[in-house]
Amino acid sequence: MPWFVPPLHKQNNRQVLLMTEKEYNQCVAEYADNVYRFILKNLRHEEDARDVVQAAFEKMWRNRTDVDNAKCKSYLFTVAYNQMIDHLRKAKRVHLRDEFKEETQVLDKPMYNTRKILEDALSRLNETQRSLVLLKDYEGYSYEEIGKITGLNESQVKVYLHRARIQLKNYLVKPENVI
Repeated sequence: MPWFVPPLHKQNNRQVLLMTEKEYNQCVAEYADNVYRFILKNLRHEEDARDVVQAAFEKMWRNRTDVDNAKCKSYLFTVAYNQMIDHLRKAKRVHLRDEFKEETQVLDKPMYNTRKILEDALSRLNETQRSLVLLKDYEGYSYEEIGKITGLNESQVKVYLHRARIQLKNYLVKPENVI
């Protein structure tokens, strides 16, 4: 008989194992890079991305006793996504972002040009479309998982993602943007 019985919580008429401190640390170790990469790709600002990810981990820590450990990845991405949306809304009101000067960019490296063109294409999408493209094509989430993270239903995810990809294609096939 085990000495330690993990905390249980009743959810939808079934018992769910709640997250322990050790499981929280495992979740952080396993998904920190993925969450940071996702947020950084959306915000395109390292310090802001770190702040958003830190806030997401803090929120998960505070609510760890209510988090089903089996769903920690989904919970973490959902919280991070919502924190990012809050950050973007706040940034729109405050608008104190530093602008990167065009004349300081180096344009003679083909790989850099490719990256810049792709970043420009993604930046033309709205917040929701950019997040959907990054979650599906960059992070590899299923439509169902993306729906849970963003609060959209699976059909909406498919439609918005399809429209975003059309926008990306139309931008990328312009002669001046052809890679």
